Amino acid sequence: MNTEETESKQKYPLKIVGIRFKPAGKIYDFNCGAYVLKSGDEVIVETEHGLGFGTVATEPENRDPETVRQSLKKVYRPATPEDQEQREKNREIEDQAYDFCRECVDSLNLQMHLFSVESNFDNSKLTFFFTADGRVDFRKLVKMLVKEFRTKIEMRQVGIRNQAKMCGGVGRCGRILCCSAFMTRFDPVTIKMAKKQGLSLNPTKISGVCGRLMCCLTFENNLYSGSQKAQNPNSNKDNTKHSSQEE
Repeated sequence: MNTEETESKQKYPLKIVGIRFKPAGKIYDFNCGAYVLKSGDEVIVETEHGLGFGTVATEPENRDPETVRQSLKKVYRPATPEDQEQREKNREIEDQAYDFCRECVDSLNLQMHLFSVESNFDNSKLTFFFTADGRVDFRKLVKMLVKEFRTKIEMRQVGIRNQAKMCGGVGRCGRILCCSAFMTRFDPVTIKMAKKQGLSLNPTKISGVCGRLMCCLTFENNLYSGSQKAQNPNSNKDNTKHSSQEE
């Protein structure tokens, strides 16, 4: 009986929908269930940290259950007007938490740069994002935050690239930063890419607002690499031949 039930369940494909929690954030798969959703719909989903507010990034599609991991979370419900109100309240709490934390950081003279605060949808946790050159002892700060907001506190130190992605901005090209607009991950960027593309190696011209090499150097890197190989197809052979002669 159990075997038959299992086989019957495996005959039905799972309806999977892609949910994004931030404008250019990673897309996570969720079990759509019986809900009919389209791109741009706002939904409440189950997460490891409670309920979360997300937006449909990829429309539902049927997949073989065997290709989907068992721990897939579900869409709890489409977002309601009450959920929107809760989201607005969370934003107000985030603003208050940011201001209070800034005052505490100054009073404790901590060497850290707080730039964002995020609240869980059910307001069960506040996450404080900051950058710092080294390790920061924020134990006193956490005690002050817990006493003020009576909720779980997480201090998360991130890199300068992540700060640019979360804060957004406009690059030297006049467009919104790639990392905050559509990039979901950071690929390695090297000075060799700039050399290969014939760009100036002046740091002020090939660095982004975060101070690191511009992410867009990776976008056409493969094209330049392929072009150079096409123009010099025997370059590797020549190098090999030259090396063998030296030996």
